[in-house]
Amino acid sequence: MAVEPLSPKEIEDRLAELPGWSLEGDRIARSYRLGSHFAATAMVVHIAQVQEELDHHSDLTLGYDTVSLTVNTHSVGGAVTALDFGLARRVEELAAAHGAS
Repeated sequence: MAVEPLSPKEIEDRLAELPGWSLEGDRIARSYRLGSHFAATAMVVHIAQVQEELDHHSDLTLGYDTVSLTVNTHSVGGAVTALDFGLARRVEELAAAHGAS
């Protein structure tokens, strides 16, 4: 099944189901705050594992106690697709397990 860009309405509806995520240009994005640099680093490693599993990768930024992601699908010209929301949902699960807010 081919991956297709989502319409603006589909993106808006899916973002409503993911508190904290927003549309930034042609990407969905979220930042998390954690209790320490080590906790943030551990979360980055876990996100990288999920990205490898899904074969779908975000731009991932590690700060002192923050983790930020921006996601779109390069194979469809950098548009937002269902793949991006699948990754975002998995990251949300990881964030909760890491105590991120």
